[in-house]
Amino acid sequence: MKRTGIFFLYLIGERLSDFPEELEGILNRDNISFYEAYYELTSTPEELLLSVHTPRVIEGVKRTPYYETALYSTGGTVQAGERIWRDEIDNAFVFTGTGDHHAGRDYFGGGCHFNGAGLAIENLRRQFGARRFAVLDTDSHHGDGTRDIFGHDADVLHVCFCSMNHDDGTNVDIAIPYSTSDEEYLSTLEAEFTPRIVDFKPEIIFWEFGYDATSGDYGSKGLSVDCHPGIANIVKKSAEKVCQGRMVAILCGGSRRDIARYCIPRIINCLSE
Repeated sequence: MKRTGIFFLYLIGERLSDFPEELEGILNRDNISFYEAYYELTSTPEELLLSVHTPRVIEGVKRTPYYETALYSTGGTVQAGERIWRDEIDNAFVFTGTGDHHAGRDYFGGGCHFNGAGLAIENLRRQFGARRFAVLDTDSHHGDGTRDIFGHDADVLHVCFCSMNHDDGTNVDIAIPYSTSDEEYLSTLEAEFTPRIVDFKPEIIFWEFGYDATSGDYGSKGLSVDCHPGIANIVKKSAEKVCQGRMVAILCGGSRRDIARYCIPRIINCLSE
């Protein structure tokens, strides 16, 4: 079994309104740790925000209704990385109230305010001296914010499954056509992600998980609800090969409650088995 941390806040909106109740039967397991906002889960300090985002972005987010939610959303990702690094847990799933991958150094939008993966990576560098990282993005849309932050960083491998093809070594985009089957998607993931991870040898993997590519959601690529636990299984196995199983799944895109209700418990089961 793996020791899995679940990082949760209650300011999360309609799509996740079935949680944490939907995790009944998971939360009482000995290998599951549950961290709630305002209790174990803390917000992201401004000093860390300034290491990734410009003052203009921070002031802009402060003027939105989502500032506190964004602080705790990214705080969950930062804390997940810390607890994994301290060997308190092996991997983590982070519930977010605002997104992640569209927030760049000097801009935000698309439902994303601060970049949790970027902040967690910078925190691991500062606090623990970690050096090499990988970010996998399986949201339907391009992770432009994460690419903006790490596009010139040779110690971060960013692999994004989206709508374009690009490869300069550490910045990789894989075009996923519409009407893609689960088998095609998972086969492409195995072929394009796993070998790169083995070669790059990151010390931890951050998975920006969006379920909006599911058939019937707003970024549909035709995937079924069962594809996402399949992705989780591939990412988990890759992490076990190269970085002692260290990985953090960060919830990004997706809007439908029924898809979240189906996928998320199954992903957490996969991480914790």
